[in-house]
Parts: sequence; structure tokens; C-alpha cells
Amino acid sequence: MTTSPSLRRMFEVSGEEAWYLLGGVAHGRIVYEQRDGVAVRPACHVLEYGRLIVRTPAPGAALFGRVTVTYHCDHLHPGTGTGWAVTVGGLAEVITNPDEAAHCRRTLPGWVHGPHDTLLRIRPQAVTAFRFAPAAGASGTAGGTTRSAAS
Repeated sequence: MTTSPSLRRMFEVSGEEAWYLLGGVAHGRIVYEQRDGVAVRPACHVLEYGRLIVRTPAPGAALFGRVTVTYHCDHLHPGTGTGWAVTVGGLAEVITNPDEAAHCRRTLPGWVHGPHDTLLRIRPQAVTAFRFAPAAGASGTAGGTTRSAAS
């Protein structure tokens, strides 16, 4: 017996709500260019003074200098597909100041230590966020509706 998939809608949310959602989780993924392709690495993050501080098991040499990165995190219910997703794009700098790096290492758990334990400060240039909710008329309600995203 097969069941039809439930209908869902995607709603874009404000930048303020995006920061709120981002602040409510600790893990995501960082995306950056690497030699001949794109690399995606797990990461943990914290928001400090309007910046996104990220700790990731990525080679610092690949991220050294001012590079553009994308950071993505989400919270999706596996059974219903409801939840949200936030994507932040911007310039990233490797944190090299020893005192700031020590503070970040105390604040953020890491996966590895050594050359692949990189701390980044991301200066957000673009933040987008979406909520995924049941469609009108589907079982459940779409709580906290905002403006509808263009398809």
C-alpha cells in the first residue's frame, strides 16, 4: 500500500528571524571552493557581535585570507519534512589572534585538533531563511506564517 506525500509550503522569513533560528542551533555546514571543486564540511558556530564564528575540520590554508564562504544549517523533521533552513554568505577570515582563538576553542567544540581545526569569523553579506510547513488544507497548521517565497 502506498500513501500520497503530504503537501508542504515554503515561506521566506525575515533576516531577524533567520538570526534567531541560527542562534538556536550549534551545528551546520560550511561550503567553500577548494582547488577543483566545492568542499562541504561540518561545523559548529556561535553568534558574537553580529559575526558568525565557526569552527570546522577544514584545512586553514584553503581558507586563509579573505575568502567568500557559505554557511548552512537547518532543522527538519524527518517524518513530516517541516522545519526551517538558514543560509549565510559572506567574507570569512581565519582567526589568528591567539587570545581570540583560545576563547573560540573554549566556546566551540571541535572535531579534530591540528592543521584541520580552523576557526573563522564570517562577516554576513547575505542571509536567507525559509520555514517548511504543511500546505493549507493539509493535516496540521502552518504556524507563524510570513511572506510566501517566490517559486
